[in-house]
Amino acid sequence: MKEAPALVLKKSMAEFERGKSVTPGGVMGIRRPYNFVENEYPIYFTEGKGCRISDVDGNEYIDYLCAYGPIILGYREEEVDQAVIAQIQNKGFCFSLTQPVQNTLAEKLRQHIPSAEMSIFVKTGSDATTLATRIARGCTGRTKILRCGYHGWHDWCVEVKGGVPKKLYEDVYEFHYNDIGGLEALLKEHGTDTACIIITPYGHPLAEKLEEPRDDFLQKVRALADSYGVVLIFDEIRTGFRLSMGGAQSYYGVTPDLATFGKAMANGYEIGAVVGKQQFMRIVEKEVFVSSTFFPNSLSIVAALKTIEILERDKVLDTIWAKGNQFLKDIEKAILHTGVAAEVSGVGPMPFITFVKDVEKTYKAKRNDFYTQLIRRGVFLQPYHHGYVCHRHSEADLIFTVGMIKESLQYVAEKSY
Repeated sequence: MKEAPALVLKKSMAEFERGKSVTPGGVMGIRRPYNFVENEYPIYFTEGKGCRISDVDGNEYIDYLCAYGPIILGYREEEVDQAVIAQIQNKGFCFSLTQPVQNTLAEKLRQHIPSAEMSIFVKTGSDATTLATRIARGCTGRTKILRCGYHGWHDWCVEVKGGVPKKLYEDVYEFHYNDIGGLEALLKEHGTDTACIIITPYGHPLAEKLEEPRDDFLQKVRALADSYGVVLIFDEIRTGFRLSMGGAQSYYGVTPDLATFGKAMANGYEIGAVVGKQQFMRIVEKEVFVSSTFFPNSLSIVAALKTIEILERDKVLDTIWAKGNQFLKDIEKAILHTGVAAEVSGVGPMPFITFVKDVEKTYKAKRNDFYTQLIRRGVFLQPYHHGYVCHRHSEADLIFTVGMIKESLQYVAEKSY
């Protein structure tokens, strides 16, 4: 298979040099170039519409990263944006007191999410997971947290510990997805002082295959939490309004005590939420404090309501599941056809292509080559993070993408490592 020509990225690289002079690292965190393939991926986008994005050099891509998950409908979704514009022009959005639209969204979440008897709105997923653990500690009077998955950048859970004193995370213990024995061992050791178990109900470890729960894993986690009097928190920042309207808890039929939502709920507008049963949530009335100047701002709330309205009206998730399931099947066929030691994992709305690890570690070079060829062919996927299928991915987009995946795999198959 012929190597695709390299992208022209001169403006992106020049902008990156400019950025490094005014922002640490030029761009922040997971958006830094080493999280992709350096010198092959763009660093700055200028615009997006539907499922397509354009970089500062004018290259266009079909996007499957979807802003790391918030874009469930598509970029610049007109109905959502118009609802926000109307709120700005007709009512405003930042006040000393709360606008009633907050209650409307809380009622809407209660309709869909099994655990959402009450809701608290924040701005980010890290806000939500941190508040959920604070509620759990406040309710139980206990200290320790048992965690599974990525829960944000705050002190108690951040993966990179620079600048964080050990005492701020020394009561947090990690267990692995689908390892019920590991969780049980932690509870036997720390159960009497464990405030909560916080878990991503669908397994999405960084750079690893995605995992669905096996052998009634979530049901067993629920039973252990009950047995030890521990608050069970589902971190549904990625799965909420994507696996189902009620999140993974609805999809898998296991109801936590508290849950966190965000990302897809507002199609790109900044919002997070802690939802939960009244017996836990009411502690925030007096005993547990949360406040922010901007949490009650209504623009993202209005965007969330309009996004949910569209998801309901157009049965968007049914469509995404159908398209995504076929997409997964077609990718699997492409992998089998080329014979490359790669795997596709995930469910319809959340696919991921990884490479089988080998002793010689050639999988790293194969991964880089595959994703290099793919981005050069106009498909934006991330080597270390799973992708998403959004509403505006057409069947033609998906068919084209499968073709480019097949070509990129064939390039890897024909190259010596």
